[in-house]
Amino acid sequence: MAAVKCKQIRQTMTAFLEGEIDHHSAQYLREEIDAQILSLTPVKLVMDFGGVTFMDSSGIGLILGRNTMMKVLGGKLAIQNPPVQAVRILRLAQI
Repeated sequence: MAAVKCKQIRQTMTAFLEGEIDHHSAQYLREEIDAQILSLTPVKLVMDFGGVTFMDSSGIGLILGRNTMMKVLGGKLAIQNPPVQAVRILRLAQI
């Protein structure tokens, strides 16, 4: 099961992700992160994947969706400690 802990310092919110990100857990993570974004209204969202042990394509969708959300709100997204298998796709998406 995946988990997320969000912390905000000034205008930057960091979402620390842990566990396995698959189709089922991605929906939970999306809801949790989106609720925090709407509550805290950060200018920058950092998604930290340091605690992620597995990620399928649902994790890429999670990232791309948060990128779109931050752009709509006038903010930016950054990725920390990305899973190796996601790096190429994130570069292609210019994240």
